[in-house]
Amino acid sequence: MNEKFFSLPEEKQIRIINACMKEFSENGFKQASTNRMVETAGIGKGMLFYYFVNKKTLYHYLLDYGLNRLEVEFLDQVDLSETGFIERLSSIAKKKWMLFQKYPDLFSFLAAFIVSDQTEVPDSTLEKYKALQQKGQDILYSNIDRSLFRQDVDVDKVFKLIQWTLDGYRQEFEWKLKHQAIKSVDFEPYWQEFYEYLSILKHVYYKGES
Repeated sequence: MNEKFFSLPEEKQIRIINACMKEFSENGFKQASTNRMVETAGIGKGMLFYYFVNKKTLYHYLLDYGLNRLEVEFLDQVDLSETGFIERLSSIAKKKWMLFQKYPDLFSFLAAFIVSDQTEVPDSTLEKYKALQQKGQDILYSNIDRSLFRQDVDVDKVFKLIQWTLDGYRQEFEWKLKHQAIKSVDFEPYWQEFYEYLSILKHVYYKGES
């Protein structure tokens, strides 16, 4: 990528980034049109390739940019003082939903990346993505108050059961994303459904809730 992109006013950088993320998320890497990108961003096509060598270079930059934003504005902002496991899951989901509303193009772009075959993604980016997944797991289980769970259950097994439940929900959600256009998805019902599942899990596994 040309360093001249970084010399642009921040507002223009963000406009270009959002326009390109929107196009990639709606049409995938292969079908994404740089003509539509520049039209949405309000720049000349020649300028896009002045800042980025080609569409693949642009895509790789956007992935790195998106993952970095995800780490800084989401993972690094998780409140570890919330020691309830299910409460932390809820607060994480709420934070993610707030960020989705603030950065819809970024989150739609990353959602499209997650459900893609990832064949156009360099190893360094895939390693970064896997590292963030691990960081997310570490954050989820750090400083958890195990005494909140019922005494007649094995807490480690409960963690696994909850994780399997959430993995199943995530896989079902990703399957739905693969079979419909990202731009047509109304995400809010999924968030509300997720909170309902958390309420059920709390009722089942916490003291005094069953």
